[in-house]
Amino acid sequence: MIYLIGLTGGIGSGKSAAAALFATLGAAVVDTDVIAHRLTAAGGLAIPAIRAAFGDDVIAPDGAMDRAAMRQKVFSQADAKARLEGILHPMIREETLREVDRVGASAPYVLLVVPLMIETGFYLNHIARLVVVDCPESMQIDRVAARSGLSADEVRAIMANQASRAARLEAADDVIDNSGDLEQLRRQVLNLHAQYQTLARAG
Repeated sequence: MIYLIGLTGGIGSGKSAAAALFATLGAAVVDTDVIAHRLTAAGGLAIPAIRAAFGDDVIAPDGAMDRAAMRQKVFSQADAKARLEGILHPMIREETLREVDRVGASAPYVLLVVPLMIETGFYLNHIARLVVVDCPESMQIDRVAARSGLSADEVRAIMANQASRAARLEAADDVIDNSGDLEQLRRQVLNLHAQYQTLARAG
């Protein structure tokens, strides 16, 4: 049986850094963001449905979904976000569960990385434990602004559409404090990896 750990956290919390450390230790990592990008890349399975629903102006010259154009649609059309999610979410779920089955056979456990784990709720029914990567909200804003060029207000607007920090911590079985340096993060991941291997073996 595949032992499945969910990993989530707010934007800028350091989910990717934590997941990468788990992967170096031997965990199989399945990331729904990676799957979503694959589905909307040139030749991706979602492209025909996106083109049919929104037209050619949201498809880039290379055949991938034009993210900037789609963002404009979502901002300007009240139902666009729901229509896009209606196309993508079932595909992402199907691909995610298929990938968990594929990689889980040869790993001690699978780490399922879902940015909106708590908001969507779907994956909570499939995981044995939930680990939340956490840091102060001011740090989230600084990190996202530094890497993306977005203003602090734009980052706050994104955060306002995510579960609150308190809601994530309330739902967590385990918490990774990512307010320190990479070494502090690595030590916490090492400890959790050991715990998860033991739990997975116990079944």
